[in-house]
Formats: sequence, C-alpha cells, structure tokens
Amino acid sequence: MRLIIEVEGAPQKVLGLRRTGSYDEIGPMIKEIASYIQEKGITPLGPPAYICHEMTLEAVQAAAGTGSADIEVVFPVDDGIEGMGDIQAYELPGGRMVRIIHMGAYRDSGETYTELYNWLAENNLSVNGPIREVYMNDPETTEEDLLVTWIYAPVG
Repeated sequence: MRLIIEVEGAPQKVLGLRRTGSYDEIGPMIKEIASYIQEKGITPLGPPAYICHEMTLEAVQAAAGTGSADIEVVFPVDDGIEGMGDIQAYELPGGRMVRIIHMGAYRDSGETYTELYNWLAENNLSVNGPIREVYMNDPETTEEDLLVTWIYAPVG
C-alpha cells in the first residue's frame, strides 16, 4: 500500500500543449514543449506534468482503446511568460488534492491508480478535476524501475 496524503495545491502558471490522441504521445509532446521552452530561453520552475482530462478509470481505458485521449502536458513557469500557437500560457488551478507516488514504469501505474480510487471511495471523496501526473525524473536518463511520478487528484 502506497502512502496517500491530502495537500493544498497552489495555483501555478504553466505553459501547456493539449491534443486529442494516444497516450503514447505524452512523451513526444513533453519534448515538443521543452524545445519551445529552450528556444525561448525560459527556465521552467519544476518538472513537466501530464494533465488527465478523463475523469474515471473507465474513461481512461476507453480513450486508450480508441486513441481519443484528451492529452495535455505542462511545465510550470513564471508569471509574464507567453505561449505561442498551440502552446498556451494559463494558470493551473490549485485547491484540495490527494497525492500518491508511483515508482516504476509509467505503463505500470494502473495499480497505483486503483489504490488511489479505492482510497478515495473509502474516504467518501471524489475526483472533481483533471488528475495531474508530475514526472519527477527523466525517463531518458533514469532506469524504468527508478522513475518517480507524483499523482495529484483534485477532490471534493
């Protein structure tokens, strides 16, 4: 059993890129927005995150099966940073959230999500906004079994 804690998330200015497609596009989309950030000389304030707009495990599974996932990747940035084209600057809302930490390959996160949703049900909470996966280390320089993902679920 993984540790699940409640946290108060602060609003955060981000640069985001959002598309419809396969979850396999998350990595390439992170690279795309990272290239934009580097070209513009922007210093991100933290690691990249994936914003999951499918609100239930069933919706995630359905989107995975059809390649119709609502995919968004973001990097936290300073106020005053502007986006361009498909890359938009906006404030990601804060609020009450629960956090669980997944260790290991991204494709193996299903068990972590099952624990999260079971915990939410046991505590009479429900997800009331997009779940965020914050990628704490780089899959290109980190072995799969050492990858760390902080998963935040806005709750009410």
